[in-house]
Amino acid sequence: MRDLEIYIRDLESAAVSDWLANHLDEIDLADDPLGDKAVKGTAWYHGHRVRISLYPGAGGKRYTSLILEAEDLPWNSDLGCARSAWRALDTEIRCSPGDWKEGEPVEDERWWRLDQRGEQLAVWN
Repeated sequence: MRDLEIYIRDLESAAVSDWLANHLDEIDLADDPLGDKAVKGTAWYHGHRVRISLYPGAGGKRYTSLILEAEDLPWNSDLGCARSAWRALDTEIRCSPGDWKEGEPVEDERWWRLDQRGEQLAVWN
């Protein structure tokens, strides 16, 4: 099972469904306002079920964590997913710089930040 995680600034709930619909099939994800609670959904990609999780308030009040989990995904890395999201959503996207795993420290606390200034490694705060 692979997983990708990106952080989306000021996410509008319907926007993520619209973006994912261009890459995944049969998306089942509520387009209700996010609020403070996690939103879970599913989709399909090349015959594999994709689990979708949105966690509002992750990494600060303005960011929503998006996690995609499946055997096969449209992107090979968090950065590839972040690039696609940035082009579609036109809002700041952040992701880890490498193969980070839950519980491991983030290398030098640097993250990829994609926004109108381009792509750069930056400290989160």
